[in-house]
Amino acid sequence: MDDKLELIIEAIIFSSDHPVTIKELLSVLNEYTYKDIRTALENLTLRYQTLKRSFHLVEVAEGYQFRTKKEFSPYVQKLYLSSPYKLSTAAMETLAIIAYRQPISKLEIENIRGVDCSHTIKVLVEKGLVRVVGRKDIIGRPLLYGTTRRFLEVFGLKDISLLPEVEDITKSDTSAKTGLESKEEREHERID
Repeated sequence: MDDKLELIIEAIIFSSDHPVTIKELLSVLNEYTYKDIRTALENLTLRYQTLKRSFHLVEVAEGYQFRTKKEFSPYVQKLYLSSPYKLSTAAMETLAIIAYRQPISKLEIENIRGVDCSHTIKVLVEKGLVRVVGRKDIIGRPLLYGTTRRFLEVFGLKDISLLPEVEDITKSDTSAKTGLESKEEREHERID
């Protein structure tokens, strides 16, 4: 394998502010094949797994990006305390509902949460985590919402199928609110 190709790919990924797709690499490195680039990415990923570094190369949102390893992320987060993705509990609940139930209408989200979600959905759209993915085929043709590629980047997911199962979330933290319980369950909790 061409060491120069690995170095070029490493430089491109390092300098990018978003996950770099193989398609993007092919457009820049047209003298190489898909297989060459894929092999170079696999080699780089393995190399960074074996090196004692604070970061690694990961496949996320259909592309590749250098990411800080989990054990070092608390230190990096201290530097960026005012994260542009700091979300309220309501926004996290709404985002969880959209992620797990997409495509979903505003009315369906509100039926689950039991409150108006207009502002929360607007915030999620503005932050680029949610987008309109279509219209529901019923009277009024309400908008349907789904997650974006940026959502995958922020949450470190290769694709939406890698979201943890709802059962896994509730088992790991039974007190955590996933935003997936019904309005009746939340009202029952308030009464208890």
